[in-house]
Amino acid sequence: MNPVNPNTIPEELRYAVLRAASKLFEKAPTALAPEELMRVERQARREFDIEQTILESTEAGRVVVPAESVERAFAEIRERYEDEDSFIGDLANNGLDEPRLRAALERQCKVESVLELVSSRAADVSEIDVQIYYHAHLERFRSPERREVHHILVSINEDFPENTRANAKARIREIAERLVKKPKDFERLAMRHSECPTALEGGRLGLVPRGQLYPQLDEALFALKEGKLSGIVESEMGFHILWCKSIEPGRTLSLRDATPHIRKHLKARQQAICQRAWVSSLTKSSGG
Repeated sequence: MNPVNPNTIPEELRYAVLRAASKLFEKAPTALAPEELMRVERQARREFDIEQTILESTEAGRVVVPAESVERAFAEIRERYEDEDSFIGDLANNGLDEPRLRAALERQCKVESVLELVSSRAADVSEIDVQIYYHAHLERFRSPERREVHHILVSINEDFPENTRANAKARIREIAERLVKKPKDFERLAMRHSECPTALEGGRLGLVPRGQLYPQLDEALFALKEGKLSGIVESEMGFHILWCKSIEPGRTLSLRDATPHIRKHLKARQQAICQRAWVSSLTKSSGG
């Protein structure tokens, strides 16, 4: 595949092509296949034309982009590079230089500022709106019960004498017998005998909800009371002993606590709707 020559891309589209290539394919334009580049250029042209319509609107005449905003955006991009040479080189590879990049960023900042101005017209979110959303999406505000679990694993591997099925079971039984006498030794025994990487943390698997572990382990864990040990449980990995260290009950976030999150979500949705309607009206009036 021959690399794309950035100079064949119209100058006004180069930054838009760079953004579209990253968004669609997570690649630089020079790394795109011909059919990918065609798709990227179409996307970039559509976005550029919409932005141009926005910049020609009455609202755009009310917006002034502070130089500090452009400098901030420029600095954010510059900071992604280790040194100035790699930064300048990458710009050149994409048919850009510092003045062109600053001009593109100023344009982008102005478009965003115009859309922000338009979104300020969005309707306020009422208490009724919040309540309706909360009760219609109650499952989103529920967190399941979780259990902090540690385990000791002795794996089964017929290629190793100490891990044949019979020997592995004998080893886990011996550990289980020691735990019956001294259950507080669980973490110490896990560090010494468990064949899972979690042995370094006393066998800790973490806080897990129902359904996260192997089915056999899940069933055994959620049948335990807090602080209790399981019997020997077999999974695809081998033989386990589980310790349910603590139980974090499931809970439902109250309407009061959920309200700030809901209000923010609904406000953003209203603003997006407002922006889309406004841009649609512009493109229709311009014949786009």
